[in-house]
Amino acid sequence: MNDQELMRKALECAEKGWGKTSPNPMVGAIIVKNGEIVGSGYHAKAGEAHAEVNAINDAGSNASGADLYVTLEPCSSYGRTPPCTEAIKKAGIKSVFVGALDPNPKHRGAAITILHEAGIQVFENILREECAVINEAFFKWITTGKPFVLLKMAMTLDGKIATHSGTSQWITGEQARQRVQHLRQWADAIMIGAGTARQDHPALKVREPQNWPRQPRRLVVSKSMTVAEAAKTLADGVTPEVLNGTNWDADFRRLGSEKTVSILVEGGGELAASLLNAGEVDKIEFHIAMKILGGRDSR
Repeated sequence: MNDQELMRKALECAEKGWGKTSPNPMVGAIIVKNGEIVGSGYHAKAGEAHAEVNAINDAGSNASGADLYVTLEPCSSYGRTPPCTEAIKKAGIKSVFVGALDPNPKHRGAAITILHEAGIQVFENILREECAVINEAFFKWITTGKPFVLLKMAMTLDGKIATHSGTSQWITGEQARQRVQHLRQWADAIMIGAGTARQDHPALKVREPQNWPRQPRRLVVSKSMTVAEAAKTLADGVTPEVLNGTNWDADFRRLGSEKTVSILVEGGGELAASLLNAGEVDKIEFHIAMKILGGRDSR
C-alpha cells in the first residue's frame, strides 16, 4: 500500500470515534513496519489516550523502527494527557506521516519541529483535505471560538418543508432518518425553532443505538416562549435551553465557550432564514423526498 492508502486506513480508525470525542477531534493512527500494519488506534473519548498512544501500545515492541501514520498532527504539550510527541520518541518511531496540521495557531507545526529535532523523519499533508474534513467542526471551533453550524433541511420535490398545518415530521423516508441519527450522534447540540417544537414535539436526541453514551444539548429558538413552555413541547419533557435569536454571534460565542463544538439545526424555515441571513451557517444538507406535497397553503 502507498502512503495515501495507509492514511485512509488511519482515517478509518479515526471514524470509530464519531460523536464521542468532543471537544477533542477525531484522530486515527496506524503503525507500519516492513509494509505490514502492526498496530492501530483511535481517540475514543476526551481525557483518554490519544490515537498515537493507542496505536503504539497496540504495536508493542514492533513500534521501534516503524512508521506512524496519523490523521492529525500529534499534540506537543501537556493537557489532560501527556504530549504524544514524547510517546513517539520513546517508542523509537522512525518516520511520522501526518494528514493535517493542528489548526490551533499556538500549536500548529510544533510537533513537526520537535520530531525533526529528535531525528525522526516527518512527512506532512498526506490526504490533508480528507483528514481536515472529518474534523471540520473542531477546526472551526478552535480557530474562531464558535461552533460549526450544520443546517439540515428536509423537503419534497416541489420544495415544501411542511404541510399546511405546519407539520414536518416524516417528510423523508427511513434512509434519511438513519442519516439524521448519525448526525445527532455527531452534534453537541440540536437547534429548532419554536414552530417546529410546537408542531412536531420532537425528542431531539439520539435514538439509535439505544445505549448511545452522549446526548446533545437541546436548543429551542423563540422570542416569547419560556423554558417551561419549551419543555412541554418536547417529546420526553426534558428541559431545553431557549435562545431568542436576536444576536447570533453572541449566542454562538457563548456556546463555543461552553465547549459546544457542533450544532445541528433541524428546522424550521424561519430559523433557517435567520441563520442564513446572519451568515452563521457553515454547511447545508438537503434531504429530498421523492414525493410532491402540493397544496396552496403547504410550506
